[in-house]
Amino acid sequence: MQERLHHRFQNTRLLQQALTHRSFSATHNERLEFLGDSVLNISISERLFRQFPQATEGELSRMRANLVCEDSLHRIALALELPAFLQLGEGEARSGGRQRPSILADAIEALIGAVYLDAGFPAAQALVERFFASMNLSASADRVASKDGKTALQEFLQGRKMPLPVYTVTDIQGAEHAQVFVVECRVDSLQLRTEGQGQSRRTAEQAAARQMVQQLQKHPIAERRT
Repeated sequence: MQERLHHRFQNTRLLQQALTHRSFSATHNERLEFLGDSVLNISISERLFRQFPQATEGELSRMRANLVCEDSLHRIALALELPAFLQLGEGEARSGGRQRPSILADAIEALIGAVYLDAGFPAAQALVERFFASMNLSASADRVASKDGKTALQEFLQGRKMPLPVYTVTDIQGAEHAQVFVVECRVDSLQLRTEGQGQSRRTAEQAAARQMVQQLQKHPIAERRT
């Protein structure tokens, strides 16, 4: 794992802790995850701030949220073949924990926190840069330019003084280690509903919200203005 991270730990106990789930030991990675999350956010924030000097605060926040999400961290974990290195309790391992996106995403944040404690912010920031080097920030900016689905839907409804949408998980499909969430999005005041799917509740909500925005753009309410 040190070779894959391109970081040689001075304190290898930090690396071991970062790879340890709470189901395995009382000395687990949740505190490192807390620290790594902050380092990750400031690292990505600085990169976006420098790369997109004309972007507004809201646009930068949405770009960061689009990058620093469970799906992105899950992909990074799989590229590192991280599941093979995780220390999980027997029950968690049997239930598919090694492939669970949330556990893998948390471990990536814990690794960032471990590198930060081991060698300081520059080393941790360099690790984040390596993790996200293959991700196209310009493509992320293009997606965010039109706002993510939930934000676009919320602003659409608020601009017309209408109640916010309601999101409900209606089904969870597939094996536990490869679940697909099905989420319903309802705008009760208009008696409209859409459905979205994703590997996490968040991505399913975004998919349902995008479908709702498309419906509303064709709906007579779209012509109303505040």
